[in-house]
Amino acid sequence: MMKRFFKNIGPGPLVAAAFIGPGTVTVCTLAGVNFGYTLLWAMVLSIIATIVLQEMAARLGVVSQKGLSEIIKSEIKNPTLRLFAIILILSAIVVGNAAYEAGNISGGALGMQTLFGDPVIAVGDLNFNVLSLVIGALAFVLLYIGNYKILEKALVFLVILMSLAFLTTAIITKPNVVDIVKSIIVPKFPEGSILTVIGLIGTTVVPYNLFLHASLAKTKWHNKSDLGFARKDTILAVVLGGVVSMCIMISASVIPFQDISNASDLAKGLEPLFGVYAKYFLAVGLFAAGITSAITAPLAAAFVVSGCLGWNTNLKSTKFKAVWIFILGLGVVFSTIGFKSIEIIKFAQVANGLLLPIIAGFLLWVMNRSAVLGRYKNSKLQNILGVLIMIVAVFLGVKGILSVFNLI
Repeated sequence: MMKRFFKNIGPGPLVAAAFIGPGTVTVCTLAGVNFGYTLLWAMVLSIIATIVLQEMAARLGVVSQKGLSEIIKSEIKNPTLRLFAIILILSAIVVGNAAYEAGNISGGALGMQTLFGDPVIAVGDLNFNVLSLVIGALAFVLLYIGNYKILEKALVFLVILMSLAFLTTAIITKPNVVDIVKSIIVPKFPEGSILTVIGLIGTTVVPYNLFLHASLAKTKWHNKSDLGFARKDTILAVVLGGVVSMCIMISASVIPFQDISNASDLAKGLEPLFGVYAKYFLAVGLFAAGITSAITAPLAAAFVVSGCLGWNTNLKSTKFKAVWIFILGLGVVFSTIGFKSIEIIKFAQVANGLLLPIIAGFLLWVMNRSAVLGRYKNSKLQNILGVLIMIVAVFLGVKGILSVFNLI
């Protein structure tokens, strides 16, 4: 029974790997530093919302045997609306993942720096970060092999490594279990916390994960009878991802407010309080968070582009490989030389702000279509939860767009 369960662990851990990147680590760190355990309830809310949406995406992939971008192409009949949807998706996912890929690679390199220092190669006026090149090379090899099972096993290993690293770090800080349980059960909004709450939800409910999950689910499972495995896989992985995020918040809550602005500072802050091992565990977790997201972001972009343009979504397809190589290559170059294009990142934030509520709405609509899902369409409870999450998605989207223009 246990052997069969592990055999059917699928894309869930890859989805968890995708949403726990350096950005999530930073948001959770700041939430813990500024508000202690108080906002743990917001992470629980995020986990529930993520499970609901990701289960829909996985069910859509297994039942229809199509990716989400392919479904959008086939189900939106109005040519103008379809074109708008495809342009928005390509803008948000491809440009967004290219913009954030440098951050994924830099985050992984930050974890390695604690262990190996910060080796740099100077070429003329440019300094190249060696660790960014190493992470880029590891991601390239795993993706280029083009074998889903190898990729899955590698990412499952990295997710387990990341989970153990952050869980151990949290245990080392000797948290107050009673206070943790209270903070999970009783929602509180300390002064100035609303943007952090939105940030915690926004960093967990990620639009590109819906595309990634549907595409990977159809790659992993081909029979409707496998839906039970797909559901268990989704719930287990997203809960595990949520626990990791909560462990980061718990670890950060013991550090004095003024000392922390990112995860690297958290590693330094833990050392004098809990010894050098806390710093090393956190470094390993940050490395795993960075490299897993550095792999899944180009992979998601390749699935999206291939689905939108009608290309083969096989991992060994030349066009499929060309997309992820382009995204990964940009990330490696920008991370290695320390280049940051604020305008590209702002554009990606606006596109993602628009995409999240639109895709949540489309997903909810298509999950009620008997022509696509037959008897596997949404139940009333799933629709109620979906509508509530869509309202949150609209709120998150508006917040994201307004923040770009410094209106909040």
